[in-house]
Amino acid sequence: MDGKLIKINLPGGVISAGDLYEMLIIAQNAGAKNVRFGNRQQLFFEADADNLEALEFDVLGAGIDYEIAADEYPNVTSSYIADGIFNHDNWLKEGVYKDIFDLFNYKPQLKINIVDSSQTFAPFFTGNLNFISSAVSNYWYLYIRFPKTNSLYCWPVLVYSDDIPAMGKAVQKVILANRKLFYDKPEADGNLLYELVTADNKFVIQSIEQSLVIPEFQLPYYEGFNKQQGNKYWLGIYRRNELFDIEFLKEICNICLQTRVGQLYVSPWKSLLVKNIELKHRPLWGDLLNKYRINIRHASNELNWQVEDLCTSCLELKQQLVREFEEADLRTYRLSFAIKRSPKSGIYGSIMIRERRPDEYEIIHTRDFNHNTRDFVAYKSEVSKAELSKHLIELCDFFYRQLSNQQVFLQKNESRDEMLSDKKIIFQCKWCLTVYDELYGDQINQIPAGQPFETIAVYECPTCGAPKHDFKTLEMV
Repeated sequence: MDGKLIKINLPGGVISAGDLYEMLIIAQNAGAKNVRFGNRQQLFFEADADNLEALEFDVLGAGIDYEIAADEYPNVTSSYIADGIFNHDNWLKEGVYKDIFDLFNYKPQLKINIVDSSQTFAPFFTGNLNFISSAVSNYWYLYIRFPKTNSLYCWPVLVYSDDIPAMGKAVQKVILANRKLFYDKPEADGNLLYELVTADNKFVIQSIEQSLVIPEFQLPYYEGFNKQQGNKYWLGIYRRNELFDIEFLKEICNICLQTRVGQLYVSPWKSLLVKNIELKHRPLWGDLLNKYRINIRHASNELNWQVEDLCTSCLELKQQLVREFEEADLRTYRLSFAIKRSPKSGIYGSIMIRERRPDEYEIIHTRDFNHNTRDFVAYKSEVSKAELSKHLIELCDFFYRQLSNQQVFLQKNESRDEMLSDKKIIFQCKWCLTVYDELYGDQINQIPAGQPFETIAVYECPTCGAPKHDFKTLEMV
């Protein structure tokens, strides 16, 4: 029997234990034994072709939106999962997320991300509409990544929380009605998009007083039992083969219902998190992990990978490279890796491995090795599968040498830092977020490390070509 892929979106990556249990029963009745989670916090399973009619009856009866062998409606992803465990205290709390999700009265056709700017667990710019929290309570930056491109446009005003769904709908309407201008167009005019969207819509706005500062990337260890605020614990579960046994997940749901843990969370790293576990209930979870032989002690250099959804060859390559990293005892702290086959997929990493043709790859990395930035630098091309790990290990070594050099540079300039009141000044392109940092200079424009931005007579952004006057100063403590 031929199987059909079923996709169910889990808005924001959160789902109640009862609703997940119902989905698992439906999947099981359709012939599935396992489910997978996706980069955009979705649920996937394969249904027997003979069971499709019964499946459709079950999901419609349960009021579940689904797609068969399609991805016309991408999931709305969020950093809700990070709340209380991976972020700093700020105004963005559980209730804000829930209020926003409840206001979506349509199914988005463009990718929407809703992200806390104080965390690095959920990605910033993998959506087409990327709402990123600002320092102003209930207001968000909006960065448009035009469909099928890496071109970013910063919305010139902050967006109010309650307007996020309506803003998403209005932007989507304009983009899809004007595909020749905004779809698969790296040179798309963001200012024109802004004019068209705001001509027929009125939104609550705030002016942007401070530019977005992207935090340094540090992937938290998201597996195993971990302490949470309030004498509670959270549990993270990762599966090396990306397969979650349905019977295992059903028992998770039952324990949640039994112990009044209301919600489960799917991460952008294809793992499952359970929060708010009482100390007295830890033995229940330990017994369940024992019963299904679930390992929760994977190495960090295996957890910091992104591969395209449902890509067997990508997953096999990841597993090969992880083994070779382990043999080399390689340190990958503050780095992330991605394996990409489709040139316009939204997966991300500070180091990207892109397949150009069968068994031939290109290695690129973000300029600052932060996986939430979008300014990529080519490192190696025409690399064979057998040679990948060697070049990746060399690139990791380069990253750590760069960190060491940065520390030396900062020590040598300690007196200058004191004059700047312990604040470092960098310059950021307002259109694409590319940063000029005096520490590194700009190799593309042949500007040496250590040259102050103010002393450069003529300068163009190496990513989008914006002139020097379009760079804004940022203070970094």
